[in-house]
Amino acid sequence: MNIILLGPPGAGKGTQSKGLVERHAMVQLSTGDMLRETRKADTELGRKVADIMDLGGLVSDDIVSAMIDAKLAEMGEGQGAIFDGYPRTAAQAGQLDEILAKHGRALDRVIELEVNEDALVERITGRFSCANCGTLYHDTANPPKVEGVCDACGSTDFKRRPDDNEETVRNRMAEYRAKTAPILPGYEARGIVTRVDGMAGIDEVASAIDRVLA
Repeated sequence: MNIILLGPPGAGKGTQSKGLVERHAMVQLSTGDMLRETRKADTELGRKVADIMDLGGLVSDDIVSAMIDAKLAEMGEGQGAIFDGYPRTAAQAGQLDEILAKHGRALDRVIELEVNEDALVERITGRFSCANCGTLYHDTANPPKVEGVCDACGSTDFKRRPDDNEETVRNRMAEYRAKTAPILPGYEARGIVTRVDGMAGIDEVASAIDRVLA
C-alpha cells in the first residue's frame, strides 16, 4: 500500500511511520530525512540542496518531488510507501499523483492524525531528553523516576529543543491549517481519507492505523 500520514508537527507522524516500517515492512519516505541524506550525497541534486539550505532557503517543490521520484525508483514492487511530511501543498499533491503513476503505483489511503491544539502545545513544550544518552522524557506524561536523574544512564544533564516553545508550535499549527489541510478535500472526494485520534496513546494510534490498512 501507498499511504500519506498527515498531521501538524508533533502529531506523531514520525513515530507511527517507524511502527509501520517494523510491522508491515513499508518504506518511510520522510522529506526531512531525505533532504539531509541528499545534501550529504556527492551528486548534482545533493550539491543543489546543500547550496539552498546553506543560504537558509526553502527547497522547491520540484526538488522535493525529484527526491521522492528517486526513492520510489529504488524500491521493490512489493514494498509499500509511507509519505511522511509530503505532500505539504496542493502543488506537491498533484506532483505526487504523477510520480506514483510513473512508477505504476496509486495512493491507497490518506490518514490524518487529528490533534487538539492546546493539548499538542502541552505535549511538545513539555518534552525533553537526556543530553548524554538521548532518552526521551516529558514533564508530566513521562518524567524521570528520580527527579533530575536519567533512568537509563544516571546523567543529570538534560536538554530541550529550542523550537519546542508555545509560539513556534502555534505558528506551525497555523501553517499546517493554511497550507496542508486544504489538500484534504481532494483526497476526500476520492474516498480515501480516514481520521485517527492523534492524541491517543502511541499503541492505540498504531492499532487504529492498522485497522484502516487491514
